[in-house]
Amino acid sequence: MKRLNRRKFLQYSAFFAGGIICSRFLNVPLVKEVYAQEFEASLYEASYYQKTGKNIVRCGICPQECEVNPGGRGFCGVRENRGGKYYLIVHSRPCSMNIDPIEKKPLFHYLPGEKAFSVATAGCNIACKFCQNWEISQYRPEKVPYIKASPSEIATMAYEKGCRTIAYTYSEPVVFFEFMRDTAIEGNKKGIKSVVITNAYINEKPLLELTKIVGAIKVDFKAFRDDFYKNICSGQLRPVLRSMELIKKQGVHLEIVHLTIPTLNDSEKEIKEMSRWIKQNLGEFVPLHFTRFHPTYKLKNLPPTPSETLVKAREIAVSEGLKYVYTGNLPGNDGENTYCHKCGKLLIRRLGFYIKENRIKNGKCPFCGADIPGLFT
Repeated sequence: MKRLNRRKFLQYSAFFAGGIICSRFLNVPLVKEVYAQEFEASLYEASYYQKTGKNIVRCGICPQECEVNPGGRGFCGVRENRGGKYYLIVHSRPCSMNIDPIEKKPLFHYLPGEKAFSVATAGCNIACKFCQNWEISQYRPEKVPYIKASPSEIATMAYEKGCRTIAYTYSEPVVFFEFMRDTAIEGNKKGIKSVVITNAYINEKPLLELTKIVGAIKVDFKAFRDDFYKNICSGQLRPVLRSMELIKKQGVHLEIVHLTIPTLNDSEKEIKEMSRWIKQNLGEFVPLHFTRFHPTYKLKNLPPTPSETLVKAREIAVSEGLKYVYTGNLPGNDGENTYCHKCGKLLIRRLGFYIKENRIKNGKCPFCGADIPGLFT
């Protein structure tokens, strides 16, 4: 197995976690050499799977529903069949921990201006060709440096660093569901909310369990077409739509991000149809973010999204009746700001990931008294 030295790990951390190096800043021991047997100590029996005979298991965590032979792993690469029992092998083995502004997720209507303690492990249950964190999401855990940190230790670090939330992010939290769940429970004991940054490619039972213990979920909504999910992401559209409906029904704060990719999911027709679906099925007050694409991974042949495309997408969504629509990765654009849906007054002024002004008082507009959807205190 290739030796992964400290310098390489620092490069990983700086690239994926936004520049604050977890081993130095958080004082967490770094595992420099990664071998398969290192994960033996973190074996954690999966919560959702069935035995189908001859020690074959069927995973129940997400719509991939992988059938896994003994010694094999599922699509995500972090769940393994050991003699007919199915295990998560990255429990308490995050590959990245970092402190971010919650706006970086982005969550604009959930504790704006607060810090999020961000956690990730290797692995993902889909394979987006445009993934910006592909070196952790698309790699097996043995190939990614990691830190040993239990749920209770993470909750304690978040508390000591003054973070009001723990964010499961960077890769796909669904694949490390049990680790996320256990950490959220420990965080709740300390009064720290959990927020999930996800593709929402998850089955109903685990999602229902999750909605009982987390405060907010941000869904990366890839496109409003099944062929996009199939050809670009190795997934399906319908389970994602179902997940968002369930999240909303359960009363968990929901925000949606649409990475707007030139020629692939940026047509005015598709944006209009998606906006109509959101209003009809999730409500007019669900925040929707149109975010600028930058060429990366397997989609380097496309240009960055023109700013005009994002501005137009926002205009379309607003014209279809959505009240809180934003543009992302366009610092200084007016689409970063929050305006009251009733009186139109500026409530939150942003620059990039940072709050410059916040006028919301006790969850209300100070000018007209309208309730602003989200959690602001």
